[in-house]
Formats: sequence, C-alpha cells, structure tokens
Amino acid sequence: MGKIAVLPGDGIGPEVMQQAIKVLNKVSEKYKKTFEYTFADVGGIAIDNHGTPLPDDTVKTCENADAILFGSVGGPKWENLPPEQQPERGALLPLRAHFKLFCNIRPIKIFNPLKSASSLKEEYIPNGLDIVFFRELTGGIYFGQPKEISADRTVGKDTMIYSKPEIDRISRLAFDAARLRSKKVTSVDKANVLMNSIVWRETITELHKEYSDVELGHMYVDNAAMQLVRNPSQFDVIVTGNMFGDILSDAAAMLTGSLGMLPSASINESKFGLYEPIGGTAPDIAGQNIANPIAQVLSAALMLRYTFGMDEAACDIENAIEAILEEGYRTGDIYNKGSDQKLVKTDEMGDLISAKI
Repeated sequence: MGKIAVLPGDGIGPEVMQQAIKVLNKVSEKYKKTFEYTFADVGGIAIDNHGTPLPDDTVKTCENADAILFGSVGGPKWENLPPEQQPERGALLPLRAHFKLFCNIRPIKIFNPLKSASSLKEEYIPNGLDIVFFRELTGGIYFGQPKEISADRTVGKDTMIYSKPEIDRISRLAFDAARLRSKKVTSVDKANVLMNSIVWRETITELHKEYSDVELGHMYVDNAAMQLVRNPSQFDVIVTGNMFGDILSDAAAMLTGSLGMLPSASINESKFGLYEPIGGTAPDIAGQNIANPIAQVLSAALMLRYTFGMDEAACDIENAIEAILEEGYRTGDIYNKGSDQKLVKTDEMGDLISAKI
C-alpha cells in the first residue's frame, strides 16, 4: 500500500487535484497497487480554517505518509499578511526543511503536439524539448549563514555556501538520472567568480570518475541562461545550486508555452517526496472547471517514479497525455482559437487521460 498525503491547497488546486487522484485510481486498478489518501489543509485555506498555513495536524499527516501530493497555495486574499505567515513561505519552505527535501527535480518538456505553443520558433526545437533540472534545494544562498539586515535597513547580507557532501548527493542523483536518459549532464556554476562554485566544480568532476559512461560538461550560469533561449536542445540533465536552479528552471519553464504543463518533485535521501505543479493558484479561474490539470497529473507521475519506483506506470501517464494532445484535446490555456482542436473542461481532461491508461 502507498500512503499519500494529499494537500490540495488554494485556487484551482482542489479541482486539478481531483483529476490527479482520478488518474492514480486508474493506475491503482491496472497495477493492483493500493493507494491510501489522507487529505489535509495547507496554505491559504489552512490560514482560514486553522490560523496558520501549515497546521501541526497537516505535518503529522505528511509524516505518516510515503509522499506528499501538493497543490498550489496562495492568492490575493492572503498577500498582505507578514511574509512568514503567507501561504507560500509559511507552508512550502517549512515542509522542505522538515523533511530535508534537498533535491528539486523539474522536467521541462514540450510534448510534440505543443511545439507551436513554445516561446521559441519551432526551428530551434525540431524534436520538442526534454530537459530535467536537478536543483539543490536546502543549501546555498537561501539558507547560508550569516543572513541579516542592518538595523537601519541600509545593508543586507546573505551567505552563499556549499559543502562537498551537499554537492555530492545532488550530483549523484543527476548522474543516475542521466544513465536512464541520454547520458549527458551539464553542471552549472559560476566558478570564475565564486569560491563555493570552485568547490562545486571540483566535487562533481571528482565524482564523475564513478560515472565515466556519462558525459559531463560545465557551464557558467550566465552562458547557461543564454543557451537555454538559443539552443535548449543541447541540454539533457542540468544540475546546479539553489539560486541558479531557481532562476534557470523558471526561465526554461516558459519555453514550453504554459506553466499548466509542468510538474516538479522535491525528494530526500530516503526518496520521500513532495510533488507539486509549478504554476500558481490562478484564483481568477478557480472553481470554473477550466484549469489545466496536466501539471498536477504529471506531478503524480513523478511521485510514482521517484517514491514508489513505478516507472512503467509513470510512463503510462505521460504517454496517455501525449496521446490526448495528439488527438487535439486542449484546455483553454493551450487552445488555439480557430483551429480544429477540441476545447475541454478540467474534469473532461482528467477523464480522457484516465481512459488512455
């Protein structure tokens, strides 16, 4: 049995989460794998119901699970709260820290039927796009000490620090993933300027001796940003630090044309993970049954792959989505007016994907 803590969140979160559960139930039926779902509040709804974005009961629910299926959190209703009490900072960051989720995995994939939706000309992505970012998530400048601001608020200080063990563990996951893909890793740093990047580059170069079957390349972060918009097809697996990964993966996400298509995973050393779509809560369309559920469904696929070791089932979901898109079915965010595409609702997209598995 797989125990899943389901945290639907705010805005469109609950309605797209319903579709992910629908697809997981179909997987459960096909593979004779039982999933037990325990629902809990997180984010804005948790503030409304419990006075905090991350209630103790929600944390306990997550502790008793094998994985967390997380929806988007936040919205205008709570944006005037103090920063530490806002849904995003008050829920997601504490969960990452509590469960030591050091590795953020973010696939950047353009399904072939959606190449025209990309912000790039099709000539730059003739075969679509399939990149996976491995971003170190619990170290670097976001967590390094000292971190402070002067009393007169004229000087701010953040410390960018990385140790060899931190670099080693994220790099191993990137190399292992590359072995299952095109056997190519690009490590992104700023070793021409930053001391911690020198340690980063030396550590991954040394580790590469254990992965001689995988090609390793190094790239400065500014060049990597340029190459992502110039020739993204050159990349397969990208591994980098916290801040660089945050910026580059968000930039790369827009190459796909819609945030509604992109999932993410954050895992720890025991493969416990938090799986979430990278898009927002879209409060302007919440409750209208028009949101794109594919990112949430793909997040469930990542959960099957990385926590439950069900790679075949994850591929089933990804192939089902590809097939539905090939048949012309679209939610509003990826629909072209005047085309022969078929505009469908949120729940209809969930039904279509489930039927293909």
